[in-house]
Amino acid sequence: MPVSKPDSALLILGHGSTENPDSAQPSWEHADAIAATGQFRSVHCAFWKEEPSFRQVWPMIEEAEVYVVPNFISEGYFTRQVLPRELELEGHTTRHGNRTVHYCDPVGIHATMTDLLIKRAYEIIDEGVKIEETALIIVGHGTNLNKKSTEAITDQVEAIKKKGEPFAEVLDAYMEEAPFIADWRTLTDAPTVVVVPFFIADALHSYQDIPVLLGIEKEITEAASQREVFRQNPYHFGDRTLYYSSAIGTDPSLAQVIIDQVAYFDEHYLS
Repeated sequence: MPVSKPDSALLILGHGSTENPDSAQPSWEHADAIAATGQFRSVHCAFWKEEPSFRQVWPMIEEAEVYVVPNFISEGYFTRQVLPRELELEGHTTRHGNRTVHYCDPVGIHATMTDLLIKRAYEIIDEGVKIEETALIIVGHGTNLNKKSTEAITDQVEAIKKKGEPFAEVLDAYMEEAPFIADWRTLTDAPTVVVVPFFIADALHSYQDIPVLLGIEKEITEAASQREVFRQNPYHFGDRTLYYSSAIGTDPSLAQVIIDQVAYFDEHYLS
């Protein structure tokens, strides 16, 4: 969707990490890409676990109108409770003195994400692999804090199925709740399995934790940016073959999704 906000600021919110240097990288890259389009007067990032923090960023923004887009996968605990609390938001639009803040939907619930997941799966499968003998697993974190977290994954699984893609199966799996990604060998008997992490960054979970759960790595490795080689697909487990992709949030198309969430806000919450 076309967006022209020459007098407004865009603020991208990320989780960040004190343990992994790559957690914030996609947000910064998407911010640079959006800034280059000139659609906003300024583009900023702020993080829960890194600087600039959510509260530190406000003095950096001069514009009276700010669109805030959470670069988060699900509409769950963080986007519904933590972010509004930290930013002192009271709803879709909040006025702080002379500043108007519009709080947009997170990127992960945008309809485009379904096509991006499918595209990512096809990108990493070798030529000649029979899709009808391949299971696609979308993996997320899973949490008891807010069921919206898992709904984001199950919604994507159902959407992929409805598109009629010829995968043998499309499944959801999680790090911390059933069905567990560590049990991928028993979740499907398909000879080929492709796993796509529904995460924002190749950070602690998608790059370091899940490979151990899958059996790709024996122990947690260094961060992605600290290694020369990302991973070497495919991985063989007896007569079965596993492909593991980078996190969906690293796709350059996410920059446009962020812009689209601003357009969606204007159409549905300001009209």
